Amino acid sequence: MGGKRTTTSLGGGPGHIWMEGTWADCTPAPCCSVGSAAGDWWLCAAILPCPMLTVLLVQGLYEECQYLFQPQLIVQRMVNIAVLYPGYFTEQSMAPHNHSCLYKVFVPSYTSRVLVEVLQCRGAEGCPLWLRVRAKAPPLHNSTALDCQEHAPCQLVLDLPFWQHWYYVLVEKHPGVPGTVSFQVTVQLTDCSRPSLARPPFLPSSTSMNMPHSFGSVGGLVLGDSPLPTSPNGTKHPVSIPTTSPASELCWPVHPTLRNELDTFSVHFYIFFGPNVSVPPDRPAVFVINLLPMLDSGGVLNLELRLNVSSLCGENATVFGCLNHEVPLMSSDNASVTCETESLAGFLLSVNATASLSRLRIPYPQTGSWYLSLRLLCATEHGFEPCTNVTAEVYLRAYLSPCINDCGIYGQCKLLRTNNYPYAACECKAGWNGWGCTDNAEAFSYGFQLLSTLLLCLSNVMFVLPVAIAIRSHCLLEAAIYIFTMFFSTFYHACDQPGIVVFCIMEHDVLQFCDFLGSLMSVWVTVIAMARLQPVVKQVLYLLGAMLLSMALQMDRHGLWNLLGPSLFALGIMAVTWTARTIRRRHCYPPTWKRWAFYLCPGMLIAAAAVLLYAFVETEENYFYIHSIWHLLIASSVGFLLPPRAKPNGRLGPLPRRNGCRYQLCINEQEELGLVDTAMASINSICTS
Repeated sequence: MGGKRTTTSLGGGPGHIWMEGTWADCTPAPCCSVGSAAGDWWLCAAILPCPMLTVLLVQGLYEECQYLFQPQLIVQRMVNIAVLYPGYFTEQSMAPHNHSCLYKVFVPSYTSRVLVEVLQCRGAEGCPLWLRVRAKAPPLHNSTALDCQEHAPCQLVLDLPFWQHWYYVLVEKHPGVPGTVSFQVTVQLTDCSRPSLARPPFLPSSTSMNMPHSFGSVGGLVLGDSPLPTSPNGTKHPVSIPTTSPASELCWPVHPTLRNELDTFSVHFYIFFGPNVSVPPDRPAVFVINLLPMLDSGGVLNLELRLNVSSLCGENATVFGCLNHEVPLMSSDNASVTCETESLAGFLLSVNATASLSRLRIPYPQTGSWYLSLRLLCATEHGFEPCTNVTAEVYLRAYLSPCINDCGIYGQCKLLRTNNYPYAACECKAGWNGWGCTDNAEAFSYGFQLLSTLLLCLSNVMFVLPVAIAIRSHCLLEAAIYIFTMFFSTFYHACDQPGIVVFCIMEHDVLQFCDFLGSLMSVWVTVIAMARLQPVVKQVLYLLGAMLLSMALQMDRHGLWNLLGPSLFALGIMAVTWTARTIRRRHCYPPTWKRWAFYLCPGMLIAAAAVLLYAFVETEENYFYIHSIWHLLIASSVGFLLPPRAKPNGRLGPLPRRNGCRYQLCINEQEELGLVDTAMASINSICTS
């Protein structure tokens, strides 16, 4: 990549890898992820701008670097992983050359607890084994772990596991343990829809379970739909099922939402019998929002809660909302306030009598199921406790949008697409940053915006000078072009401002085209006028230049040759005509030194300085004052370079003398100019030589 500073980011779900460095041409940048979680992973590479590097606005002055990013993905997949069936023992013997055994178990919906246990450890003293568990991917060194040598029984409990996902169980030997170690491993899942029962070894499908119709599979594989486990060679045996379960493992019906797609990243989620929902004091209200892969991950998930204060009946109550991915938060008092547990983290919202509105925005949300749990708690001396005889009414609104608040007044929301993946992003201006262009740490002040607008607009008043000189010199066509340039340049810069000091009389694209066309035409007609061509030839060149410049601007408005091309061609025409006049008259043209000293040389120097500033100095940071100086210099140079009015030659030459006669016929000048009647010609019109 040409030795550029390149940043690569690889993210998927909760996992995220960030690399930053400088790589030369064709140098690979390896990025390794061990034990990656299942699901979509996104790879993003960007070349960060250098803070000390200024970007010239004129294209064509420097060679643009072409960067090629060619990602290559190599996946090593683990196969033949043993499956643990809930409620069954799995016997395993770990040979001396083996250091670990890997298993996986599927956790269906409405599972409140996963219990993994290692039993009957034999072959070594004290069961020297490590038990590790991780969701979606094989365990790592920092995963949830338990040392079986120090804990008896060796049980690892996971509360609130992710629904509809595989959990991986890793059993490792301690380093330096000789011989073969035998053990048994079992998994038990607690069904929160029936708190008095755990999932039996022979689980029926979810449709035949004794639960409300609002329960059911969110999507994907259901454990009851899998083939029933077998007991080959007696290696698996059923486990007794406990008949009691704590009340905290109770889960509640999940209310679905209706999806209504309006446009790209414009989706509304409607609640049945909503949008006003009731939050009872004795249980939470749980809602599910399903985001589709690829279609919904490129926008912003918006959630809004508005409390009806009158429904609290004067109680000091607060409605807490927890938004969690892939599993709802249970009714634990502490978790309801923080939306966090040991293995689960979510987004917290709260509304009460003093702050009745709360909003949450999640850019580029993970796809899948999002669960919103609303819990009503009352404030007491001992903290928050469940309320009694109070039901809160909350207005709930959930929707997808392309950008946050449409990027506000300091940004523009753009729909982008990379490799058939659509996403939206804000393009901020006036120094604003952030997801929704709300970060004003580097923003331009209102005074700065007003100053830049006034400089760019009022600097065009300088064109009044060349307009007056053109009218005085009877160059009316040139004066009309200067007026056109002054008008559209003023209103284009009033409309092109990045901040809030903006005034547009037309569409921005129309104003930009007219401004660029007027500027180039002003240069073109000024140089052509300096050549002093015949009127017909000059008008043809004016019209031809207008058509060619319009075509060039339509192809590329910021190209350098749009300015240099017409200028050089017009200068060539002027040089040819001036050279021809110099040869024919045998005298330098223009003939007077005053014209060179006081008009041509100053005008050329001013024009050259304007072109140098425009091409080599003007950047995004200094645009407002460098471009204002450009306006002043160009208008001044036109006033110096515009040729004066040609002096008419009213003297008539003598008539040819007739041969053979000593008399010369003289024509009266008044009669020749049509000032007297030819019939009234007197004898004085004939004179003798």
